[in-house]
This record gives sequence, C-alpha cells and structure tokens, in this order.
Amino acid sequence: QDAFVAFHVDKVLVSKYLKSLQIGELAPDQPSIEPTKNKMLVKDFRELRATVEKMGLLKPNQLFFFLHLAHILLLDTAAWLILFYFGTSLMPFIVSLVVLTISQVQASWLQHDLGHLSVFRKTKWNHLLHKFVMCHLIGASAKWWTLLHSQHHAKPNCFQKDPDIDMHPFLFTLGKKFSVELGIKKKKYMPYNHQHKYFFITLPPLLFPTYFHCHTFYIAYTKRYWVDLAWMLTFYIRFFFTYGSLLEIKSLLAYYFIFRMLESSWFVWVSQMNHIPMDIYYDKNLDWVSTQLQATCNVEQSLFNDWFTGHLNFQIEHHLFPTMPRHNYWKVAPLVKSLCAKHGIEYQCKPLLTAFADIVHSLKNSGELWLDAYLHK
Repeated sequence: QDAFVAFHVDKVLVSKYLKSLQIGELAPDQPSIEPTKNKMLVKDFRELRATVEKMGLLKPNQLFFFLHLAHILLLDTAAWLILFYFGTSLMPFIVSLVVLTISQVQASWLQHDLGHLSVFRKTKWNHLLHKFVMCHLIGASAKWWTLLHSQHHAKPNCFQKDPDIDMHPFLFTLGKKFSVELGIKKKKYMPYNHQHKYFFITLPPLLFPTYFHCHTFYIAYTKRYWVDLAWMLTFYIRFFFTYGSLLEIKSLLAYYFIFRMLESSWFVWVSQMNHIPMDIYYDKNLDWVSTQLQATCNVEQSLFNDWFTGHLNFQIEHHLFPTMPRHNYWKVAPLVKSLCAKHGIEYQCKPLLTAFADIVHSLKNSGELWLDAYLHK
C-alpha cells in the first residue's frame, strides 16, 4: 500500500511485524485496486516514487539539520541573555519574548522533521533527538505528537479520522458540505456566521496555551508515556529555574503565557493555510495521491517562506512523501506538478498572505452556507 511505503523508512524491519497478520494472497482474477481509486494515477505515482528514490531525494543532508538545530539553541540562549544583560524592563522583555518565540517555532518545525524520520537514516536516532527537541526544548510529548499527526497524514481533512479538524462542529463549521448539513439539521454550537471574526481571538492565540498544553500531558499520562513525561519536566525545571532567577512570579507567568500565545498564533496560521481552505468531508476511500491532493495546497517558495513555514509551504510534496527531508521538496515539486497536469488534477500554489486570507475567506463562506441552510424552511 502507498501509505505503508510513505510512512516507513525501514520497510524490512516493519514488514516482520506484518507477517503474523497475513491471511492469504489475492486470487489472480481479483483486482488489486478498489474501484474508488484511480488505477493509472496510482501506477504513475509509484513510478514517480521509484524515480525519487533513485535520485536520492529521500536521503537527508545532516549539515542542514545541524545548522537548523544550532540556530534554535542560539536563539534560545539569546532570549535569556537579553534579560540577564539588559534587565527586565519593557523593551528587553519584549525583545526576549520575540527571540524565544522564534526559537520555539523553529524547534517545532525541527521536531516535525524528526517525527517524520527525515533527519537521520536510522529510526532510533530520529526518535532520540525528537524527544530532546519536542520534550526538552518545547515541553510537549513526542509520542503524543506522533499519535495525532500520523492520523492527520493518513486521512487529511477526513472528518472523524483527522484529529486536526476535530474543532468541527463545536468551535467552527468546516467545509462547504458539512456547513450545509449542519444548517439543515438546525445544529448551532457557536454563531458560525461570525466564525471568521472570532477565529482571530480563539484558535490562533489559545490553541497552545490552553488545549495543547493540557492535552499533551493528559495523553502522556493516560497512555503511560513515562519517558516523555520525564523529558517534559526537564523543560519546565529549566525554564522556571533560569527565567525565575530574573523575573518575579507575575512577570514570569506573563512571559510564559505570552510566548505560548505568540508561538501558537504563528503555528496555527502556517499549519492551517494548507488545509482549512481545501475540501473537508468524510473519508471517500480514494487512492493515496488523490486523498493528499484534495486536502493540501502549497505556498510560493522563497528563502523567507521556507524558513518561516519550516518548508511546509511545500505541503503537497510533504504529504505525498512524508519521510522526505524538507530541503528536497523543491527538487521533487516539478515532478509532482507534471503528475498532476497529466491526470488533470489541480496543483494549487499561492502567495503567503493569500494563503492566510483564504483561511478567513473559507471560514466566512462556511459560516454563510450554514446560516442559509439554518434559516431555510
């Protein structure tokens, strides 16, 4: 299966665990692809995958990731040194917040690479550094992230299968079809016709300091991720010891909450620009390529966009090849475009600000569709 191939680096190792699940072989006259899947698209994508492997695009450049980690650690240290040398007045306080926020967001992009096993060739080294970056530098559970994010990649924008859209319908109504269905059923958990307005003060600033903050500890505790919890505690010990020596308790708590809000806002706008404006509905059991392309879009390449988004501006390539090191996305992009053109599939790529605006536009359109259906008799 294409999903199996996409997710696993060491296929020989994981195949050993599948042997006990084998129940037989397909008869020669049985189709190997279900009718809902595009047979020719699957065939061409598998050929593309073979080409990508031959070109060495799945091999990481470890110098790239080392320099990325180095700039994260330098910014993390600089945030504390600014307060130490320049005091805790308003201006150093703000500059330190901004520097720490940049460090945290860039660390979240790096942990994403490690979680997808795209930094080292050996899985164990990816897992080990993933715990250091995600648990110690950020303060969240690596296994918690892997659990949720793997589901997102398997079925992006598929309701009840992608945890990233669990906000529907309790906080937002997402997707044109769902919005109409919700309106027809006369369901109203929130004033959805205003969701494009309250989005600014809810999801972006509050996702990290509220929901994620509690959920990562809840999952780590209930699933007994004791190693992750121990690593996570080192973040809080380090943070409150180093910054607590410079700031009073009220300023310390304000500092922590503000940088979490800034980090959350940056993350949400980048992570949702590729998905919320796209098709959101139940799982249609499409082939791997169609499933990924209907749920993702790209943002134009530039040095700033690559750095600012952690190369998630190449969301299409990332979803098709989740273990590919991000520094190679631009190399495979022309091949993916050709595949889409051959099969008449739209390959969406937009400017960064347009992608941000499309989040708001899609929420507004969904809210209006819900209202029309809700008021219709």
